Amino acid sequence: MSDLLIGALSALLATNTPVALSNLVHTRTGIAVPVTDPNDPVEKEYRRIMQLDDDAEDEVDRWIKENHDLIPKGAGLDDAAMNVRIRERFVPVKRAYESFLAAHPEHTRARLAFGGFLSDIGEESRALEQWDRARELDPKNPVPWNNLANYYGHNGPITNAFVCYTKAIELKPREALYYQNFATTVFLFRKDAMSHFNLTEPQVFQKAMALYRQARELDPSNFLLATDLAQSYWAMKPPRTGDDAADSVAERKLADEALGAWREAFQLAPDENARQGIYVHFIRWQIEGRRFDEARTNLTRLTNSAFASTKRALEKKLTKQETPNAPPAPR
Repeated sequence: MSDLLIGALSALLATNTPVALSNLVHTRTGIAVPVTDPNDPVEKEYRRIMQLDDDAEDEVDRWIKENHDLIPKGAGLDDAAMNVRIRERFVPVKRAYESFLAAHPEHTRARLAFGGFLSDIGEESRALEQWDRARELDPKNPVPWNNLANYYGHNGPITNAFVCYTKAIELKPREALYYQNFATTVFLFRKDAMSHFNLTEPQVFQKAMALYRQARELDPSNFLLATDLAQSYWAMKPPRTGDDAADSVAERKLADEALGAWREAFQLAPDENARQGIYVHFIRWQIEGRRFDEARTNLTRLTNSAFASTKRALEKKLTKQETPNAPPAPR
C-alpha cells in the first residue's frame, strides 16, 4: 500500500471528514455483480479471492486505527514500519489475483477487482492495464469506463476522464456515482473543461452543478454527495457588474442557494459531529449573506471544542461585518 493511501486512511479514521470519506467512496464503489452459478468452480475461486481481499483490507484498516490510537501513548509503529507491515499483508492477495487471471484471462470482474486492489496499493499504472483490458473484454460494461475515468482524473490527461465518464453514464444513466465523479472532475479541472466542452467558466460551474443535482436526484439520501454539492458553492463568485446594488443582490442569492444546499446536507447528517461541521458552513454563508442574527444563533450551537479556534475567528468576522459601512470580509 502506498504512503499516500496510508496517510489518507489515517486521516479518514482520525477525522471522519466528509471530503476524505467521499474520496474513498468514489474509488471503491462500482464492481458489477452479474447473476452467476455459485457452484461453478471458477466462481468459487473468484469469490475466495474477493474474500481474501476484503479480509486483508479490513485487517489493515484495523491496524491503522489501532496504531493511530497507540501513537500518542508512545507505543505505535512509525510510518516506515507500518508501511512494511501493510505491504507484506497484501502480498498473498496480489499473488492470488495474478494466479487466477493467468488461468482465467478473460474474467472481467476479476480484472476490475484486481485493478481496484492495485490502485489501492499505489500501483496505478498496473491498475490502468487491468481496467483497460476489462473494457476491451466487456465494452458495454460501465464499470471499467468509470474506473478508467477515475484514473485519468488523477493522472491525466483530464480530457480522457471526461470522455470515459460520459461513456459510463451513457451505458448506465441511472447510476448516481458516475454523475458525482463526473461533476467533481469538471469542477476541479475547470480550465480543461472550458477547453474540452467549449464553455465559459460560469457555464462550467453550471455543468458541474447540473451533474451534482442529477446525482442527488438518483441518490437523495447520500450525505457525502449532498456535502460535495454544498462545498462547490465556495468556489463560485457572481460576476461583478459595477452596479453595487445589483452585485449585492447576486451575492445574497448565491448565499441563499448555498445555505439551501447545506440545509439539505444537514438533514442527512449521520451524527452530531457532522452537524457541528455543517454549522460552520451555515455561519460563514449567513455572514456572507448578511444574515447576522441567524449567524449569531448558529454560533451558540457550535459547541464542539474541535471548532473552538474556528468559532473565535467567525465571531470576529461577524462583529466586523456588523459594523456599519464595513467592507465585505474575505471568505
